[in-house]
Amino acid sequence: MPRLTETLSPRERVRLALDHKRTDRIPIAMICSGFEGSLRDKLAAHLGLAPELYLEQFVDVAVVNDGYRGPSPQYRGPALGRAADGSYEDIWGVWRRPVSYGEGVYYEIERYPLADVKDIADLDAHRWPDPEWWDYSALPDLIAQATARRDYALCILSGNPFERTWWARGYERTLLDMVEQPELFHAIMTRVTDFYVESTRRTLEAAGQQIELAFTGDDVAWQRGLMMSVKMIEEHITPHHARLNRAIHEFGTKVMFHSDGGVMDAIPALLRAGMDVLQALQFDAEGMDPAGMKERYGHGLCFEGGVSVQHTLPFGSVADVEAEVRHLIHTLGRDGGYLLGPSHAIQAGTPPENVVAMFETAVGTELP
Repeated sequence: MPRLTETLSPRERVRLALDHKRTDRIPIAMICSGFEGSLRDKLAAHLGLAPELYLEQFVDVAVVNDGYRGPSPQYRGPALGRAADGSYEDIWGVWRRPVSYGEGVYYEIERYPLADVKDIADLDAHRWPDPEWWDYSALPDLIAQATARRDYALCILSGNPFERTWWARGYERTLLDMVEQPELFHAIMTRVTDFYVESTRRTLEAAGQQIELAFTGDDVAWQRGLMMSVKMIEEHITPHHARLNRAIHEFGTKVMFHSDGGVMDAIPALLRAGMDVLQALQFDAEGMDPAGMKERYGHGLCFEGGVSVQHTLPFGSVADVEAEVRHLIHTLGRDGGYLLGPSHAIQAGTPPENVVAMFETAVGTELP
């Protein structure tokens, strides 16, 4: 497919799109995404490129993010646990172990460090992460390295307070806390959010106005709709995001909020909390309609993701992928406000030619 003539740098393209202005072509982002299992090597072989060069030489993804060559402060905190079987401890004291799915592994939680907490006083005994555990001084040099080849837009990881809370407490116990012990629930969420506010503020301050997006999120939906009522989301989750989002906005950086699933009914609450970009866009989930989303919220809200990793990319034909990409660009990309990408990590077993078709169609489709 012929490429459109490009007149903008990746950063310029993303900034215009986020300002709901027309660009030379749709920006492409691989945020909260990647290639699972053997797909990365299969894609590189399909393209005839070395694995470390396949994506950079094939297509310029516009947004560099933490996890995809992105700048992040350097950890210098206390040593974290590691086990011979590959299990590891994260900064919150959560232990995960590798569980094979054949071509690769997922890391599942095996220890919830706050599972036995009875009241707020018990929280003092837990080792909470400290923003001082990171060195932020190297960020300007890391940003220069990330943008040396091209002037990419940059995205940092910020925070996911609700998920971090239940990863430490346990999912069922956390949901019960929201009803039975809301003071304890909010005490945990407050400590988690305190950390994210301060670490994000230090990161953005050190970055010196070079960060376009801060990636936040909390899965509040699944395949068939919201995990809880909008009232519960607004009472228990979005106040903490609003505080984090205010810290991000102090630096002129936009908030990209991630949630899988059928999140449509929660969008107004997330907008009131300060969300600028809705990420993932799992249109296979119940109630998720790109045209309705653009019509109702597209005047102020931006979007990222959308290409199905559940059906079209793994099981569709090249023609199916091309049709879906063009549909998303023509629907969500009208008058700016859209960064195209997969709806999550592209799974092992996805045909490499479908991945290529997604990128080639994106760079070759004229905006409406």
